[in-house]
Amino acid sequence: MNGLLATILATVLDSLVGLVGIFSLYISDKELQEIVRWLVAFAAGAMLAGALIHMLPKTFLDLHYPWTGEVAVLGFLTFFILERYLHWHHCHETGPCEVHPITTLTIIGDSLHNFIDGIVIAATFLTDIATGWITTFLIIAHEVPQELGNFSVLLFGGLKKEKAILWTFFSQATCVIGGILGWFFTPEWLKAPIIAFAAGGFLYIASSDLIPELHKEKDRKKMRQATIWFLFGIVLMWLIKLFLRG
Repeated sequence: MNGLLATILATVLDSLVGLVGIFSLYISDKELQEIVRWLVAFAAGAMLAGALIHMLPKTFLDLHYPWTGEVAVLGFLTFFILERYLHWHHCHETGPCEVHPITTLTIIGDSLHNFIDGIVIAATFLTDIATGWITTFLIIAHEVPQELGNFSVLLFGGLKKEKAILWTFFSQATCVIGGILGWFFTPEWLKAPIIAFAAGGFLYIASSDLIPELHKEKDRKKMRQATIWFLFGIVLMWLIKLFLRG
């Protein structure tokens, strides 16, 4: 598949994640919260393994980028600062979230976040198709529970469900713009740093945002279920690497 076409398709698929709030129209809040819990566990495992098994080895071993570790740490630190001081928080609750700025700031922050995701997706497709799709998968795996959380924040801020769905979709669709601009304007020398930086960001999200959510669960049965989903995310990334090697 042509790299540009793959980038556009990947970012469009990512944009469709903005419509996940539609499911809230047909299932109960309890069922939705249960689904989010499983998705968070799966995304934590997939992002952790994806960064360590796929993205960092790609930049260091395949692209021979000597500053892979340093740039990954910079990505980790950048996400820490964004969350600490700019409240770029990844909400995974289907109820009110006290950290998020409400409505307008949530939409602006999410739009910028998704625009950057588009640039990352483009940079990985510029490297090779397989890395592009793996990165897209990791982003989408995380975006689904995050967008459900953002959707609930907009509802808490006073928007009706239909309007909240539209705004989450519009903010998610900035990924397409980022992807197209990233494809045409990312220089060759910047591809490896972007991938390493994104890997550091994924490690931060998995370790700081997602895994702590799993530790909040006290019910032993639900804890076991979350652990299984977490391990499934890791194993899936490992199996994909074995498949690509074969």
